[in-house]
Amino acid sequence: MFESLDATLLARFQFAFTVSFHIIFPAFSIGLASYLAVLEGLWLWTRDEVYFALFNFWKTIFALAFGMGVVSGIVMSYQFGTNWSVFSDKAGPVIGPLMGYEVLTAFFLEAGFLGIMLFGLNRVGPKLHFFATLMVAVGTLISATWILAANSWMQTPAGFSVNDAGQFVPVDWWAVIFNPSFPYRLVHMVLAAYLTTAFVVGGVGAFHLLRGDAPKRARKMFSMAMWMAAIVAPIQIFAGDMHGLNTLEHQPAKVMAMEGHYQSHPDGAPLILFGIPNSAEQRVDYAVEIPKLSSLILKHDLNAPLAGLDTVPRELHPPVGIVFWAFRIMVGIGFAMLGLGLWSLWCRWRGTLGENRWLHRAAVVMGPAGFVAVLAGWVTTEVGRQPYTVYGHLLTSQSVAPIAAPAVATSLIAFIVVYFLIFGAGTFYILRLMGRLPRDPMPDLGEGPIRSAGITPAPAIATKPGSQHHGA
Repeated sequence: MFESLDATLLARFQFAFTVSFHIIFPAFSIGLASYLAVLEGLWLWTRDEVYFALFNFWKTIFALAFGMGVVSGIVMSYQFGTNWSVFSDKAGPVIGPLMGYEVLTAFFLEAGFLGIMLFGLNRVGPKLHFFATLMVAVGTLISATWILAANSWMQTPAGFSVNDAGQFVPVDWWAVIFNPSFPYRLVHMVLAAYLTTAFVVGGVGAFHLLRGDAPKRARKMFSMAMWMAAIVAPIQIFAGDMHGLNTLEHQPAKVMAMEGHYQSHPDGAPLILFGIPNSAEQRVDYAVEIPKLSSLILKHDLNAPLAGLDTVPRELHPPVGIVFWAFRIMVGIGFAMLGLGLWSLWCRWRGTLGENRWLHRAAVVMGPAGFVAVLAGWVTTEVGRQPYTVYGHLLTSQSVAPIAAPAVATSLIAFIVVYFLIFGAGTFYILRLMGRLPRDPMPDLGEGPIRSAGITPAPAIATKPGSQHHGA
């Protein structure tokens, strides 16, 4: 029954589905590993048991998220040999070593120290244990570096030549790794991971503050998360702007789709806030726009001309509707994060950070916002690159393996069922753990009986045999 379907479209959807499940776990574990290193460092510095309790609480959640990220990543990589074998053949000389370096450096580093971090405190001592936690955090960052180097090369390829077999072969590894979009993409993704973790931690802290559980621990994690949100959110908006300018230079069609600019604007382009992209008519219907603001943002000049998709052949247009709305979801969530961070600063200044229940409710609602923003950003980047796998050099239609649609559809259905069962159960268990924050320890009351309301035992009254004592 799948004979009439397009094998390329099914292969693209399968990869999109699996990578969407995968990306949320590294986005969380990258930030959470750094947060664990901060918590343990603060515990060693201050000897405040609240930090140690929070470290143990989030350590278990990190282990689960890390494990699911590894498993989902391994399954995803098999598709390079099944659905995308032609891409693997042509781009393998470049992509293969970058993926291998990620395993040899980051994965081995993480795997080597993860067991010590999870189980070795009483065996290796606090200092070496803290070193292991730092190595796990560094490993997650190195992993992101290599993966983003490979992805950025596909977006802005450099440092290669094409041999007689049509393969991309590296001629300058420095240019391959540090391609034009790599620094912007790396900074943007790492900051996104930190914000994702901050809002999860903040949401959990706010949830327990609303329930009245472990107020010391909940207040501490909420305060730390809101500091991160207030500081990193504006930096992320600036980094995103720089990334957008880099994309305009190297992938102009992607920016045209993001902005909804079907037509060129020689005297300044408007910023389209909302609308319905109509690719058939090459316009945005019901557009709500601000005149010339797009030129000001992208060119820093109100009257700067901006080219539109009318300058690009129709067969090379990215899917405008998907890119247009994914970009707006990402940007909208980014400004919502900034707003919550500024609100937390106001409450902190007034001394109501731990008591403002409306702030806590907003933080709970915003808890999963980082995951949505990461997925929306990924969709913007990857769908905006279409119709290419290697931008400007290799079309997606030329990258797919010679595989029949029914085979792809069958494996896709199997992936959907298994992923929702396994990773759905894992996510549910993580949420259960987040809802069970250990209570604050009771204060040390010392030895002896507890006496309440100021009542003390009356002195013993000696009585002689046969005597009587009548109490009042």
